[in-house]
Amino acid sequence: MAYLPQVKIPATYMRGGTSKGVFFRLQDLPERCQVPGAARDKLFMRVIGSPDPYSAQIDGMGGATSSTSKCVILSESSQPEHDVDYLYGQVSIDKAFVDWSGNCGNLSTAAGAFAIHAGLVDPARIPDNGICIVRIWQANIRKTIIAHVPISNGQVQETGDFELDGVTFPAAEIVLEFLDPSDDGEEGGSMFPTGNLVDDLEVPADVVEGGTLKATMITAGIPTIFVNAEDIGYQGTELREAINGDPAQLARFEHIRVAGALRMGLIKTAEEAATRQHTPKIAFVSPPRDYRTSSGKEVKASEVDLLVRALSMGKLHHAMMGTCAVAIGTAAAIPGTLVNLAAGGGEREAVRFGHPSGTLRVGAQAKRADGQWTVTKAVMSRSARILMEGWVRIPGESF
Repeated sequence: MAYLPQVKIPATYMRGGTSKGVFFRLQDLPERCQVPGAARDKLFMRVIGSPDPYSAQIDGMGGATSSTSKCVILSESSQPEHDVDYLYGQVSIDKAFVDWSGNCGNLSTAAGAFAIHAGLVDPARIPDNGICIVRIWQANIRKTIIAHVPISNGQVQETGDFELDGVTFPAAEIVLEFLDPSDDGEEGGSMFPTGNLVDDLEVPADVVEGGTLKATMITAGIPTIFVNAEDIGYQGTELREAINGDPAQLARFEHIRVAGALRMGLIKTAEEAATRQHTPKIAFVSPPRDYRTSSGKEVKASEVDLLVRALSMGKLHHAMMGTCAVAIGTAAAIPGTLVNLAAGGGEREAVRFGHPSGTLRVGAQAKRADGQWTVTKAVMSRSARILMEGWVRIPGESF
């Protein structure tokens, strides 16, 4: 039997923040994959090595975690006053689908750097030395991200002394601005889809005693459901091993996530959640406590405003998703949310929170007008660098 040979496609493997992904220019993809559809999804799944019943992604570029099972497409922007369009696909590890429902905040950092590397930014706008402002149109959620990318001798500066908890080695700092990050495109048209800062979320009785859980549900950065750690039997200091090895606890979190997704209007039936694993996120918060990170570093309660743990694609994240950090910063800035109360309450424009790998500071500017809360901008620092560039190869019959 004859088989088609492997196809090679120009690609760049990049780290952005605490994530990694395979980056493509739109024009480099096979023609049938330059438009949304089954061919593109199959291509990305085969590149990453999914679906894999072993959950290892050995036969692909994925790293068998939600942080490393990602693909990105960049192209010249279709929007005025933007440099590039950035489209993000979260590839399921063990199931045959790609989730296009949200953004990756970490890879947004790499998107700015890759846009310059790939020749998608007007050379006249790139200084010999200094900062290049890259205006990114995030096509999944139709929002603007501004990346402040350092330039040295006309090239993206990747090395530096900026340290990011969750990333082993230092690199150059890239500042990201998420403009108007509330997801008003979702049903409800509000940063708080239910209209409340805190809701009584009904969940199955075996999830929490009484079947009701206090929750803040917000659509800033990425749709996120926040609950109090103590309400679900946690302290907020947990590391991945305490949760990811316990199928019963993971199922419990999924029940809460599905209940929140239904209440937020993101899905119409519980069954739809199986094909929307990337969003919404679920996170639990608590007031500051001393804890030891996954690398063994001690974080003192005095160093943070609150603790946050978040799940991505059904598993506790090793650090913090960038878009979820935007949600954290935004919710912390609005008095009365569970995030704000865990941080001590009151008005604030920035918050430093503890996560399993260390700490992260994120700023947000929120205001209330006509009874509605809006956020104009969220800001945080990350880093990015190219790990490998050339071609990725996949069997020709796979897409």
